[in-house]
Amino acid sequence: MSDDDVRRYAAVIEKALGDAELAWESPEPGAYVVTLPGTRKLSTTCSLRIGRHSLSVNAFVVRHPDENDAAVHRWLLERNLRLYGVGYAIDPLGDIYLTGRLPLSVINPEELDRVLGSVLEASDGAFNTLLEMGFASAIRKEYAWRVSRGESTRNLDAFTNLTGG
Repeated sequence: MSDDDVRRYAAVIEKALGDAELAWESPEPGAYVVTLPGTRKLSTTCSLRIGRHSLSVNAFVVRHPDENDAAVHRWLLERNLRLYGVGYAIDPLGDIYLTGRLPLSVINPEELDRVLGSVLEASDGAFNTLLEMGFASAIRKEYAWRVSRGESTRNLDAFTNLTGG
């Protein structure tokens, strides 16, 4: 791929990110780190990298579950059937990511918006479910510790089904 090709695709990506009013930076030519604002997960950091033939998309979702690995992995695989442009994956440590590759020929503002929306929904939209499935014991312990110290439990409100609070 020529430098002109990289600049052409970079211009499309930069315009789309700017039009969407997303925070982003480019640590090197053809590479982008985009912050997607969320509601359950405060933000999802997504990397975009222009390759020879494709645009790679990667985003960290959640660290390796403390418990129920098999149930979490099954849920991820079933959910993969409904995702667009990305799929859940795990790294050697068991941390959960979203990853995908799109042909450069389809890169335009609409397609980037669609894929970034898919990343956001798969990360932010699934966040509480993944925490409930993979970290229920830790959530209960955190809740009990906060209650015992008179600390706020407000950011655990989404997990009242686990805490009884």
